Amino acid sequence: MIQYYAPTIPPSPRPRRDKLSYILDTLGEFEEILNAEMYVDLGKLRRSSRHGIPPEVRGEVWKFLLGIEQADRSHEMSSIKARAEEYQLMDKENAESSKRIHGEVSRYCRKMGIPTNSSKLATFENVISAYLNRNKTVDYSPALVSLCGPFVETIDDESEVYFCFERLMNILSEHLEECGVNEIVAKFLTLFRTAIPDLYNYFQEEEVDLNEWATSWLLHLLAKELPLECLFRLWDTYFSSNDFLELHMYVCISMLKYYKENLEELEHSEIRALLLRLPELDVDQVIHQAINLMHEIKEREISDAF
Repeated sequence: MIQYYAPTIPPSPRPRRDKLSYILDTLGEFEEILNAEMYVDLGKLRRSSRHGIPPEVRGEVWKFLLGIEQADRSHEMSSIKARAEEYQLMDKENAESSKRIHGEVSRYCRKMGIPTNSSKLATFENVISAYLNRNKTVDYSPALVSLCGPFVETIDDESEVYFCFERLMNILSEHLEECGVNEIVAKFLTLFRTAIPDLYNYFQEEEVDLNEWATSWLLHLLAKELPLECLFRLWDTYFSSNDFLELHMYVCISMLKYYKENLEELEHSEIRALLLRLPELDVDQVIHQAINLMHEIKEREISDAF
């Protein structure tokens, strides 16, 4: 079982020099862990990653957190070579989905404000096509582009992008097979009604289709809705956890609490627009509140059982 923790909420802004020193110290901490010659201390890496990973090393850290790279570095180079060779042999031609992937990547990059070029487009198309060809039971969905995007933005090597993306997709697929989408959404809506009853009732009054946005939030880790920098920060915490999918549901509730006052001033179409494309927010605060809420709910369940 995962051990939950309360991430440190960043202090109020400090003078530029202090902030720069903090960033450099944090980067230095990660580089010290990653530069270990024989063995990367994964426990220390996870603990450090819970509070955010510097962008300079995020891609490399994610590979360790997702289990693509192993703590024992004695076979690191041969493992990288083996993955590259395996990826090179994969079939990356998928005429059925290639055009749709290309169009969705263009829309995704515009929405996220990401510069795009032929190389980046090719990476998206190759990685997603290879994944679909290796997983014949998976149908193409625009959500695949959103779930792949963070890896394309943080990892330079296309084969490493693929294996990180595949690992995340396997985690999500296993969770969906175990719980089922209807059960996941139903549990979330029950939690929503319990934790924020006035906002839930307001959504009912405004006839907001809860399934439309809640399903995407829950199944795709907010990859389609959050600004990219906020998503990076959230996934730093997720990947540093052994089982982040339980926490994710409480993060979604915490986000509704965060936006509550704004949402209650909006009408149906405006609520829908906000929920499908979220503004920037304080991710540390949301995570902290989510963990507190989860502990509160679990303690209440234990108390009710006696």
